[in-house]
Amino acid sequence: MRIGKYNIAALKTGRFFLDGGAKFGVIPKTIWSRSNPADARNRIELALRILLIRDEKRCIMVDTGIGEGWDTKFSDIYGIDHSAHSLQNSLSQLGPAPQDVTDVVITHLHFDHVGGAVKTNKAGNFEPAFPNASYYIQKRHYECASNPSEKDQASFVKNRFAPLLDQRKLELVEGEVELFPCIFIKLSDGHTIAQQNVLIADEKSALYHPGDMIPTSTHVQLPFIMGYDNYPLVTLEEKKSILRRAVERDWLLFFEHDPNVAASRIMRTEKGFKAGKPVDINEVD
Repeated sequence: MRIGKYNIAALKTGRFFLDGGAKFGVIPKTIWSRSNPADARNRIELALRILLIRDEKRCIMVDTGIGEGWDTKFSDIYGIDHSAHSLQNSLSQLGPAPQDVTDVVITHLHFDHVGGAVKTNKAGNFEPAFPNASYYIQKRHYECASNPSEKDQASFVKNRFAPLLDQRKLELVEGEVELFPCIFIKLSDGHTIAQQNVLIADEKSALYHPGDMIPTSTHVQLPFIMGYDNYPLVTLEEKKSILRRAVERDWLLFFEHDPNVAASRIMRTEKGFKAGKPVDINEVD
């Protein structure tokens, strides 16, 4: 699809699995399993989908997926699967090479969003996967990720983001900004402190990337809040605000982890908010 001067595409970079109960919080399994069936280990399949935003001068990625190079135990726990899709293969199908990427906006530093930001070099050390890119993260969030609490420390794998700062590729953003023309950084604090959500908007249309505030189309429903969220009641209020605006302004919402739905508009019904029909943003003009 096109918004303003930008061509926007969704890239599949693989899939992984997380515990369904953790993913849906207080919602009973009898309800969430209707849309997201669990495997024998109570895990649900999730996408590792990222945004690619391009114009004549810039090639911008929003998140990088989980990346590769994880050990056998880690890969088994999370069911990491790149057999059908990977970041490099998806990029190559659209044309850009890693050195063509100019900017990487990271919503937050959980391993499934930043893992692909680095790669191993010949010496076996991690280095930036996109050598000519600047990487953007909120300063408050970087400080949180560098000193996580006991609750969320497993979500932050420091060797997947520390090399970006060590090699002076990381730009620490402070607050809500227009990062590039028509590309706005918005903040949310429910899932994790200072998550960067991305709004791409012109006079006619808009696409909102809510990160893990609304990771799948099922999570559009207000009570569907992850057990992973540090501040679930904050998430609830943030969702209400965003979904109201999405309905009023006819925004498309992007779902980073939905296994089947890349984006949709939002509907308001007597029972609350719900996702509308799936929209393939790679085919929308």
